[in-house]
Amino acid sequence: MISSLPININNLLRFRGIESARVEFKQSWDEKTTGTQVLKTLAAFANDFYNVNGGYIIIGVGERDGIAVLPPSGLTPKKLNLAQKWIRGNSKKIEPLIQFRLSPELIDEQHILVVWVPGSDSRPHKAPSGKAKERAYYIREGSETIAAQGKLLTDLLNMCAKIPFDDRRASGFTLNDLRSTLVREFLHDVRSSLVEEQDDYEIYRRLWLTAKVNSHEVPKNIALLFFTDDPEIAFRGARIEVVHFPDDSSGNILEEWTFKGALPKQIKDCINHLKNFSTTYIQKHDDRAETSKWVTYPLAAIEETIVNAVYHRSYEGIIEPTKVYIYPNRIEVSNYPGPLPGLEKHHFEQQKIPAIPARNRRIGEMLKELGLAEARGTGIRKVFRAMRTNGSPQPRYEFDKERSYFTAILPANLKTTFNGEW
Repeated sequence: MISSLPININNLLRFRGIESARVEFKQSWDEKTTGTQVLKTLAAFANDFYNVNGGYIIIGVGERDGIAVLPPSGLTPKKLNLAQKWIRGNSKKIEPLIQFRLSPELIDEQHILVVWVPGSDSRPHKAPSGKAKERAYYIREGSETIAAQGKLLTDLLNMCAKIPFDDRRASGFTLNDLRSTLVREFLHDVRSSLVEEQDDYEIYRRLWLTAKVNSHEVPKNIALLFFTDDPEIAFRGARIEVVHFPDDSSGNILEEWTFKGALPKQIKDCINHLKNFSTTYIQKHDDRAETSKWVTYPLAAIEETIVNAVYHRSYEGIIEPTKVYIYPNRIEVSNYPGPLPGLEKHHFEQQKIPAIPARNRRIGEMLKELGLAEARGTGIRKVFRAMRTNGSPQPRYEFDKERSYFTAILPANLKTTFNGEW
């Protein structure tokens, strides 16, 4: 049986390409004890409070300190069937109904059940609380499922009127506008066994890349961004422009480059190009055999900054491309518009990014599965760490009061000798 998961099961169990907060483990199945908990978590993942595109419940695998206990304890074939039947039947108690997918898997000769719940288009959802016929709204807070109350409930109700843009239907396009080879390349790269499915349209459905419009299906925006040769047919400005100013901004432009194509291709091509602007320095020492080595721009900082710009920009009505300006002493990467409310400059300076709903829930999820994006809130720390390790000045982050733009600045390390401490 072909897995229904968009991610490799072994990567899922080990949190590779996915945050631990999006995975919940249940060691065993008992409808009286596990059932109600599963319904609450189903609703919480569907409510997708932080716009990370839901999550996964894994039944038959225990956890210790948040880590999967492997090999798994597993489920007997009888319990595996009972769990699937119970979840299908009792999920109807969640209001309104949610979408989810059951995927039985075999790990180390043990049967487990994975329940994949995407972020819902019809949120908010209520699930039985376990008390008589009461229902409540649930969300994920870190790795826990909690009842949404007070401000959390108010915020949930306010945000639920709007589906994230990258997960909306693209009514002016058809499934024939997608490149099936790009979809299969993605599945191959993330090591999903869905790549074995022969029917391209069935793959699109299992990845939730489609939406029903009356009697036919259309692609979602995420499908056009990731699986077409030119996303600009649908989203003007969905490209990266790189401009080199050898004499700073006052001089003539020496060269400029444009990177187009599916978003992962844009990112990879742009990063590979920017490597050409980083010189490697090696310093010998009279008092020891070891040498000191540093670069103009550490690759990890470049990678994370480009990925962040593509991930966190808007593709809704924004015609400005993601921009990379290369000056003699710095690289500036700008995206439009600026950060969402709740993010302030001191958060970037202190490298403490608060948990707020993401602008693009599907883009972030798929970039993480490809290993291009970091877990939520860790990317900025990675940039600071890479710059510090390289002996570079600290990165800077700028945006205006209106939040019309966001610019990340990576100062160059132009020293001819290294006097700091690694």
